[in-house]
Amino acid sequence: MKLLFRQRFFSWFDSYDIYDEAGNTLFVVKGRPAWGHCLEIYDRFDQHIGTIKEEILAFLPRFDIFITGNYIGQIRKAISFFRPRYQVDFNGWRVEGDLFGWEYGVFYGNEPIMHASKQVLNLTDTYVIDVEKEENMLYSLMVVLAIDAATCANP
Repeated sequence: MKLLFRQRFFSWFDSYDIYDEAGNTLFVVKGRPAWGHCLEIYDRFDQHIGTIKEEILAFLPRFDIFITGNYIGQIRKAISFFRPRYQVDFNGWRVEGDLFGWEYGVFYGNEPIMHASKQVLNLTDTYVIDVEKEENMLYSLMVVLAIDAATCANP
């Protein structure tokens, strides 16, 4: 399943719309005022389903992940040379990316979970997310949101 992740052009805080292949809105992400990034995810029925909150007193970007108010884990940027690396401490996932963070995959062992590609010739951040299994859609979106926020915080 492919998702199109597009940042809204006119917004004071990070706001994104996430569409399926047919152009239907699946999720809306609304940034809210906070120290560091705080992104709230809503489904197409405007029900709050998740939150990504940056820890501001960390050496490298670090994001706590919540689903319906329950803490499920963390995504953090790791020290690395040449290629960005992120550690995901839920689901046993690992992230591997290219030099600029514009294209990366998420894996469970050797099994691909999703692949994200940033479209660079757009005015706002735009990604295509290819998710292997529908049940991983929300988690995959949260990984992409956290990596995008980490890239904005520490380019």
